[in-house]
Order: sequence, then structure tokens, then C-alpha cells
Amino acid sequence: MTAPDMDGDAAALAAEVEAVMLAARVLVAVSAQSVAALDETVTLPQLRVLVMVSSRGQLNLGAVAAGLGVHASNATRTVDRLVVAGLMSRSEDPTDRRHLALELTAQGHAVVEKVMNDRRAAIAKILARMPSSRRRSLVPALRAFAEAGGEVPADAVWSLGWTTAR
Repeated sequence: MTAPDMDGDAAALAAEVEAVMLAARVLVAVSAQSVAALDETVTLPQLRVLVMVSSRGQLNLGAVAAGLGVHASNATRTVDRLVVAGLMSRSEDPTDRRHLALELTAQGHAVVEKVMNDRRAAIAKILARMPSSRRRSLVPALRAFAEAGGEVPADAVWSLGWTTAR
């Protein structure tokens, strides 16, 4: 490859990076707006717990603390607030009576579903403003980008406040 080709490749890469940065800002804004729409219902750390349990199913407190990367006492306070708010239930774990089983209530599931539906609706509005020919080329490009980036495994997307549940 000659020096001019490398300069052209570098310029193309720089333009591609900036385009992805623009798209990332839009997606971060969509995510932030979906959380802000909850008003005072839950905080972001509480939403992370709700999404974690929604994505992974029944968990114990140790699994929640490990998933959040916090001390068990911090996870306990977060879960306590969610239980008081009626978004999560605690019961004796049928497989190990030393642990409590944490599950979402119907209201907790509704909060997670609202956030995800709000995100889908916001993204759909953005896509609807694009010409269909551009949207068709977007899907394979985004899938390739996610694959190249080592997309977060489905069982860990909750840590980003996303769920794979539809």
C-alpha cells in the first residue's frame, strides 16, 4: 500500500469513527430519556437490578451484589427499596433456605417493559425518518459492528440497563 492510500484509509477510518460516535450519542440519549421518563419511580442502580432480575430470572442477594459489583450491604439497601416500592418480592429460596429468592413483581416487570418499549419506540421514530434504502443497509452494518465489538452476551446486557426480553 502506498503512502497516499494509507492517508486515504486513515481519513476514511476517522470519518467512520466520527459517524459511530454520532450514532452512539443518539443511542445514549434514547437510553437516558427512557430512564428519565420514569421520573422518581426508580434510580438508575435500581433499574439495573430490575433489568438484571428480569433478564436472568430469580436471583439471591449475593448474585445481585456480584452482578452490580458492590458489597452485599449496598445491594441489600437497593433491594429493600425495590421491595418497599412493590417492584420486587423476597421469599425463602426453595433450593437453599439460607438465601432469599428475589423476583420481580408484576409492577416491576411493567417498569422494565415500559423502559424497553420506550427505547424501541424512540428508535423506531428515528428509523422512520430515514429512507428505507438506508435502513436496509443499516441492519447488516450494525450487526457486523456488534459482532466485531464482541457484543455484550445476552446474559450480561442487564448491566447496561438493557434486556433481551421482547
